[in-house]
Amino acid sequence: MTTGRLWSAVAALLGLAGVVVGGLPLARSVGRTGTGRRGGIAALITGLACTVVGGLVVAAAEGGPSTGYGIVGGYVDLVVGPIAVALGGLALVRSRRAA
Repeated sequence: MTTGRLWSAVAALLGLAGVVVGGLPLARSVGRTGTGRRGGIAALITGLACTVVGGLVVAAAEGGPSTGYGIVGGYVDLVVGPIAVALGGLALVRSRRAA
């Protein structure tokens, strides 16, 4: 596993965790969990980190797919990261309405 692939895989896992953490407060009722605000903030941070790392991997890649630079994973990060940010933002908005 090359460093580019490793970075993009770690960022993808981070973004996936952000999607899960940001989606849980939205899937559950407002009063059921106390993680709405914290989950939203965590999803925003992990989604932003995923997007930044994915952008860096894509910018640093010197070849296309199957060259070992992790460019496909970088593009996946550029999709998953903003989804985590959006879910985190929605969770924050929902937690403010409930308070």
